[in-house]
Amino acid sequence: MDISTPVTRPPDLYGRPRGDSFMQKLAAFSDNAVRGLARRSTPPGRPSATEVPVIRELVVAAKRQEAEDVVSLRLAAPDGGILPPWQPGAHIGLHLPSGRKRQYSLCGDPADRYRYRIAVRRIANGGGGSAEVHDALGDGMRVAITGPRNAFPFAAEAFILLIAGGIGITPLLPMAREAARRGLDWRLVHTGRSRGSMPFAAELAELAAAAPGRVSIRPDDESGVPEAADLLSLSPAAGAVYCCGPAPMIDGIRRALGGSRAPALHFERFAPAPITDGRPFELQLGDAGRVLPVPNDRSALDVLHEALPDLPFSCRQGFCGTCRLRVAHGRVDHRDGRLTATERAAGAMLPCVSRAPEGERLVLEV
Repeated sequence: MDISTPVTRPPDLYGRPRGDSFMQKLAAFSDNAVRGLARRSTPPGRPSATEVPVIRELVVAAKRQEAEDVVSLRLAAPDGGILPPWQPGAHIGLHLPSGRKRQYSLCGDPADRYRYRIAVRRIANGGGGSAEVHDALGDGMRVAITGPRNAFPFAAEAFILLIAGGIGITPLLPMAREAARRGLDWRLVHTGRSRGSMPFAAELAELAAAAPGRVSIRPDDESGVPEAADLLSLSPAAGAVYCCGPAPMIDGIRRALGGSRAPALHFERFAPAPITDGRPFELQLGDAGRVLPVPNDRSALDVLHEALPDLPFSCRQGFCGTCRLRVAHGRVDHRDGRLTATERAAGAMLPCVSRAPEGERLVLEV
């Protein structure tokens, strides 16, 4: 944004200045299990410290264009065997040929035990994972996965509102089908830049035809950018809300929830939450290595990735542990939901979310 042009109106539901048609988008999903009944928000929980992910090799059975810059992959066992079961809201970790690891929601039918389906939007300025899926993966290629795991479980309340922003439709589409199967009172609203950018249009149309009045498609270029309060008003009775989309969208829904009749909010981000209380600190690469300043509005991972492009990462939210590093010296402000007290005491740090007190220097073992 040009600092010489003040913004006189608050950002829209996607965090954009009003009138800007570019929607923030970034795909990366969390990696641990959540349990419990509905409440005002549902943060991810901590996996067992002894849990070891099982890696399976699957084959790309089909690749399909689902929307502008969105492809879906159907993954199957090489021998055609049955795959582990999953429930709406679950995701898998995809291990790409380059070594990158990314997490994607399962968006197919849980009753299909022979195929997993994921959908991936190309992120032009992302970390390269989405581009690799689009450009390098094709029918017949083999990939490794971990999971399924569920950080966004569907509690099947009697009254449900599902709010999807763009590619955020992926975990919510199986939830809508499950709600219809159970005979629940539900509504689904899908927002996006334009109809051409919104995946699974044909499947949503079929769902809408089978359940009249329950599915609403809201492209920005036709309906305008929606307000959070307007979306929440679509809830049937005092319905629980499930939301998946850009971080600003989720934050807008959370702020507006208190003025709605919704008793509970479940959400999953596909972008890291904005840093609102950061303080500047420093990272040092080894005992005599480079010193990298970390400003108050950037994560340690972002700064490290510029200096170490091959540094692995996945969820960017402190759940998966992929970016784990060891701190040799310095005090860490731990903000993750994964590491145990013992691991933290031993120097482990997840730089995607954790920081240090203002002015502190963390010496890393790299």
